Amino acid sequence: MQTWSSAAVPRVPGTPPPLRLHDTATGRLEPTAPGPVAKMYVCGITPYDATHLGHAATYLAFDLVHRLWRDGGHDVHYVQNVTDIDEPLLERAERDHEDWVALGSRETALFRADMAALRVLPPREFVGAVEAIPEIAEMIGELLATGSAYRADDPAYPDIYFDRSATGRFGYGSNYDEAAMARFFAERGGDPDRPGKRDPLDALLWRLARPGEPSRESALGAGRPGWHVQCSAIALNRLGLGFDVQGGGSDLVFPHHEFSAAHAEARTGGHPFARHYVHAGMITLDGEKMSKSQGNLVFVSRLRAEGVDPSAMRLALFAGHYRTDRAWTGELLHQAQERLARWRVATSAPAGPAAEDTVATLRDRLADDLDTPSALAAVDAWVAGALRQPGTDADAPALIRTAVDALLGVAL
Repeated sequence: MQTWSSAAVPRVPGTPPPLRLHDTATGRLEPTAPGPVAKMYVCGITPYDATHLGHAATYLAFDLVHRLWRDGGHDVHYVQNVTDIDEPLLERAERDHEDWVALGSRETALFRADMAALRVLPPREFVGAVEAIPEIAEMIGELLATGSAYRADDPAYPDIYFDRSATGRFGYGSNYDEAAMARFFAERGGDPDRPGKRDPLDALLWRLARPGEPSRESALGAGRPGWHVQCSAIALNRLGLGFDVQGGGSDLVFPHHEFSAAHAEARTGGHPFARHYVHAGMITLDGEKMSKSQGNLVFVSRLRAEGVDPSAMRLALFAGHYRTDRAWTGELLHQAQERLARWRVATSAPAGPAAEDTVATLRDRLADDLDTPSALAAVDAWVAGALRQPGTDADAPALIRTAVDALLGVAL
């Protein structure tokens, strides 16, 4: 699947500190410590509607990870999927009397345009679930062969399910108790009441074809893959076991990331699927999580059409910490637009106050679990000084522009 174009990333002088991120599995701040090639997988969209600011906040958080690793001299192997065959997409297509393939293609193209406009660095590999079905089916076949998966006791539709007890480690990623797992499984695409399963929390791997539903031929029987195994196969086959960061929104902690890890670990017999599990908070509007099901969405494309500078959108979302659930408001955007204007005025001057310490602080704050509020405050302090009393360092404005561009992705 085609990715999007990349903005140039300038080189910032100096040596950055290593990046530390909060790991959901351990509950602690951990050094990422990648090798020469830093490896990251971030779960992509289900393309049945346009990119909203909840999506944008997640992808901007991992764009910072991408940028900070590059700043540290790492080559970054970033993989992202598109869930272009799944119930929400099919249901939307049926509701709107539209071909599901056309709907998915259109919304994926809009997502690419939104990401390019927001200056999100593209993944090296952007993989649709449909194109990956052969490798997903192969993985499911291996899980069946080792007893990690089974066919439901249903003569009509013996769908294939994952046995959640297969690894003996199920639950380590989320650390949820049984009650929480049961609640989230039911709320987030699971089928706990499906007859023929060994355990209500066992997850679907392969849904056999039903009349009127899209399907693909395979050795498993005509059908289509479940949600979690799509990401598991795509990530494992491109990054291998033990890659550096598995990322996504906090609503993916369970069941999606828990099962993705369990599938891969059952297939390989190894552990862990990823060295760090990192999750971004939710964006709310009027007190509710911004989501398609709620219908309370602010679309990136709509803001772009209204003439909102994508750099202002970045600054607005960076005003809160990536792990916190936070509200989107018109005032937040207004403050970001004013901040962007101040920064541009200060960095367009022929000289300014010395900027090396500001750049060092910017790097330090971002390396500390992507502390964007403190990072923005560091730049604000330099800007305030520059606007109050212009300095004599002719290189300072360009250095601030370069650092803000490279590390925050904000164009001044």
